[in-house]
Amino acid sequence: MSESAAIVARNLSRQVEDTEGMLTILDGVDFAIPKGQTAAITGSSGSGKSTLLGLLAGLDMPSSGSVHMLGHDLSVLDEDSRARLRAAHVGFVFQSFQLLPHLTALENVMLPLELAGKPARDPARRMLSRVGLDARLHHYPRTLSGGEQQRVSIARAFVMQPSLLFADEPTGSLDVATGKAVIDLMFALHSEHGATLMLVTHDPGLASRCERQIELVAGRLVRDSGADGVQASG
Repeated sequence: MSESAAIVARNLSRQVEDTEGMLTILDGVDFAIPKGQTAAITGSSGSGKSTLLGLLAGLDMPSSGSVHMLGHDLSVLDEDSRARLRAAHVGFVFQSFQLLPHLTALENVMLPLELAGKPARDPARRMLSRVGLDARLHHYPRTLSGGEQQRVSIARAFVMQPSLLFADEPTGSLDVATGKAVIDLMFALHSEHGATLMLVTHDPGLASRCERQIELVAGRLVRDSGADGVQASG
């Protein structure tokens, strides 16, 4: 396993049972993402994008195949070990923000630091300042706009200086102008911190900003456009 790879997926498949039998959501997906790369997972609705992201992050387990995250084979780790690996090395940005409603913006960003037993208040304040929310530290999510909530989510994702950042449709709940501002911010922070960035998106403009595009059709990888050119998979 290459030490330069942040994520390696090998023959990754996922099936679930429905009323008509087994449904294949992902089928034999293979790729490796080098550390520090930006990659977009694209495809139409139902193509398996979010399922793939969940498997890569160890939030779900494949029916067959394997995922290695930062050199760790997720299939040999139990749920608690996978959670500890994510807590130490992974940040998440979701379409629905996933902020805790009873915590202020500052408290939401402090939370992962507190759970890790690290100093929290000053780093969280600095990160919220970096995303332009100095004046909103003590506001609750319900009083923030969608763009502000997503900036809090980005601050929370980056405050631990993660090695990996997963973003699932990060602009899906935002208008075009706000979405562009949020993405500009996310890529700026990526450049500053050097995390590997993997995002799911329907937006071809957003995908084109990534160094690599991985396209799924009906659960199969059909295009992998990276630094070495375009490679097709069965």
